[in-house]
Amino acid sequence: MTTDPDNPVVPEELAELRRVLEVQLARIDGQLALHTHRDDQTAKDQDDLGTRLSALENARWPLPTVAALTSAGALAIAVWQALGH
Repeated sequence: MTTDPDNPVVPEELAELRRVLEVQLARIDGQLALHTHRDDQTAKDQDDLGTRLSALENARWPLPTVAALTSAGALAIAVWQALGH
């Protein structure tokens, strides 16, 4: 490696640059690991919410069934009252 005699490369400066680079790479690796963990957690939460939503959709009563039961109940009460009970 040839160096410019007006601007010599100092080994300490190279070591400092290497240290700064290693610190920044370690920081980036840490941030990537954190983002990966958050992504995994978000995917898990999304799957859990999807499961809960499916369970709620399967457990709810459909509106036409509720309307039919209400109508049948009202008819039964009207017939009962008409017969004088």
